[in-house]
Amino acid sequence: MNIQKPQKILFEINNIERIESLENEILKNNGNINNKLIEHQDIEELEIYDIDFKVVRFNKCNILNNKLEKISFVDVIFDNCNFSNSSFQGSSFVRCKFINCKLSGCDFTETTQSNVIYTETNAAYSNFSLSRLQNVIFENTVLRNAYFQEDIFKNVYFEKADLVQSQIFKTSLKNIDLSNSFIDGIVISIEDIKGAIINEYQAINLISLLGVKIKE
Repeated sequence: MNIQKPQKILFEINNIERIESLENEILKNNGNINNKLIEHQDIEELEIYDIDFKVVRFNKCNILNNKLEKISFVDVIFDNCNFSNSSFQGSSFVRCKFINCKLSGCDFTETTQSNVIYTETNAAYSNFSLSRLQNVIFENTVLRNAYFQEDIFKNVYFEKADLVQSQIFKTSLKNIDLSNSFIDGIVISIEDIKGAIINEYQAINLISLLGVKIKE
């Protein structure tokens, strides 16, 4: 597993500045937010597009029901933030980390994610369809009822992830290790699960995909 984390050295040498208002900062910098600490912000129904965030730390922010679409996030840390029901449609994430965040109901469709870490995060009911995920780990992360359709996975890892009742369509899980994650009630085709690594208990739950029943 070789996933690049946000480059902490950049946070240390670039004099990260705490901002008072995200909205004002966007207006002031013509959509380029670099070397900033965004902390304790409470924002609802904000709509921003085509903005670059680079070397930014979001800390304890509540940014709910917002549209943050076609945004570029590079070397960004999201720490204890709540983005529930927000849309990141068409955005890109490079060397980003979500730590203990709430992403329930978020729209990640058509995103590009490279070297992204989700840890101790709740992303239930989120939609990751039509996305490209490379070097991405979901660690101790809730993905219940999450939706993956026509995604391209490369070096994607699920470590003790909760994929209960998630829906996966036209997205190959070949060589992906699900053996220590929860996949009860997962909706997936034989073709998509083919080649995945599972444990014996999971195999029993997935046998229904073959259209057979186990006689007790």
